Amino acid sequence: MHDHDSGRRRFFGIAAMMAMAPMAAQQAFAQAKPAAPKALPKLPLDNPQAKALAYTETTKGITHKAFKPGSDCANCMLYKGAAGQAYGPCTLFPQHSVAAKGWCSAWAKKA
Repeated sequence: MHDHDSGRRRFFGIAAMMAMAPMAAQQAFAQAKPAAPKALPKLPLDNPQAKALAYTETTKGITHKAFKPGSDCANCMLYKGAAGQAYGPCTLFPQHSVAAKGWCSAWAKKA
């Protein structure tokens, strides 16, 4: 009978480990939640690419021949900021944010 008891203990010990294995694996391979994205710095007006594209933070007083009244970064397909935000990311300037009320010569109407 003694061998029978040790076999049963061993069986229950292994069964308990097997039951806990999925939880342990989940903890071991769980990825940390990504941190909230940091706010991008504003695009400097003296940035060479910004200068080349005639970027401005406001559409007031624009004399560029490609400018159409009513066009601004907020309604450009390259602008990725949320509605109502003053600044947001732009695919042309991945390291900076641009003014929603800004404009540049690469403006393309949002579809």
